[in-house]
Amino acid sequence: MRRPVATFGLAVAAVAALLGQQVTLPRLENSTRMAVIGDSGTGDRAQYEVARVLAAARAQFPFEFVIMLGDNMYGRERPDDFRKKFEEPYKPLLDAGVTFHASLGNHDDPAQINYKLFNMDGKRYYTFSRGRAQFFVLDSTYMDPPQLDWLERELRTSRARWKISYFHHPLYSSGERHGSEMDLRLLVEPLFIKYGVDVVFSGHEHFYERVHPQQGIHYFTSGAAAKLRRGNIRKTYLTAAGYDDDRSFMIVELTDDELHFQAISRTGRTVDSGVIERPADPSPSTNSR
Repeated sequence: MRRPVATFGLAVAAVAALLGQQVTLPRLENSTRMAVIGDSGTGDRAQYEVARVLAAARAQFPFEFVIMLGDNMYGRERPDDFRKKFEEPYKPLLDAGVTFHASLGNHDDPAQINYKLFNMDGKRYYTFSRGRAQFFVLDSTYMDPPQLDWLERELRTSRARWKISYFHHPLYSSGERHGSEMDLRLLVEPLFIKYGVDVVFSGHEHFYERVHPQQGIHYFTSGAAAKLRRGNIRKTYLTAAGYDDDRSFMIVELTDDELHFQAISRTGRTVDSGVIERPADPSPSTNSR
């Protein structure tokens, strides 16, 4: 028997009222608003609880779309699993017209690229724009030469005010289980630096971490939308803020010159927030190298 989402803990209305006092983003006119989830597709109680708080957050902060950082499905990937692990927990958002834009994780069947509600249009890697931002969505499990060539071409020709990339495996991480993906970093970070990528989101580690800026780029890990690896953040020089006590997700607001972010736990607690000032554009001579 299906359990309705509202049976898990507090009712949506109660959570919305709680978050109404805690959403810190400015909610400015004509801003671009989104949410961030990673490692979400378990179909268990924790996923539904986070999904309910995510929906409640939208009542206070009406984001337009959600980016998914991979491991969108754990275990089986039959039609019933897509219903249980995606369509049901996020039904209030889907019904409201919120779109989801997925990247592939190491637990994901590549056939997910054809699932309509993930908006991947049959592609392992792709780009899309919303407002002031262009998003570069990568398949970090299979980073082959054609993907790198595509990434460089897309970054080189982009005229977006904000360049944001997301994918599953973090280039920088203090996670004891996985840590930084050094091989991947060697391949993609030079392109991020050369073409002025501003922000990078990843999952894979089942916690939240904001890394001190590296080469002028801001890195976030948000891989606890259902899974949790409690107490897994090591003490390193990397961590500007971290949270590995409970599940979490992010909400983000973009204006011309600022990116406001807030990380929220399964219980509605704000575990990190802040603002990133958009840096100056790289010089034309840098882009032509």
